[in-house]
Amino acid sequence: MLKCLECDAEIKPPFDSIEGEIITCSDCGASYELLQSGDKFDIKPAQDVGEDWGE
Repeated sequence: MLKCLECDAEIKPPFDSIEGEIITCSDCGASYELLQSGDKFDIKPAQDVGEDWGE
């Protein structure tokens, strides 16, 4: 289990998760990128990519 950095809720990544996958906290909606360290996962805040509208 991982802990949400925003609200401390427990986040359970799917069993078939891969590094770089984006997961979302079901309580507060914060998005995180999965980082693999050995046989465990850690999380870091996902980068927010905004629209550039063709600029």
